[in-house]
Amino acid sequence: MSELDGAESGIFALAERKMAWLDVRQKQLAENIANADTPDYRARDVAPFSSVLDQFNIAPVRTSPLHLAGFSLSPPGTTQTIAERAPDGNAVGLEDEMTKVGKGETDQALVGNLWKTYMGMFMTALGKN
Repeated sequence: MSELDGAESGIFALAERKMAWLDVRQKQLAENIANADTPDYRARDVAPFSSVLDQFNIAPVRTSPLHLAGFSLSPPGTTQTIAERAPDGNAVGLEDEMTKVGKGETDQALVGNLWKTYMGMFMTALGKN
């Protein structure tokens, strides 16, 4: 049992799941791009990460009476836009897919930095720099 096992149920588990989701999504986007010239191929995507977040029961907490009370908005519905179809029936929009890939890379860097920061804080708290 490592010193950080208790932390695995919180921010580390969430970061790990986000990275796994991003990996699956990047693979799907790569498949879409690879099939950009395949007749009748339609771009696919994975379920939004918000469905994974629902398992964590994350809710804002009001820690001081001076804080403003929060409110929840129902998440907007997901819409799927279909790219223009080529004469062969292909509906992959390369620009859209590349934009999603770029966003995925940015998200991976963000999650990696958060992981590194939290690990640094835990190591500092344990006196192990």
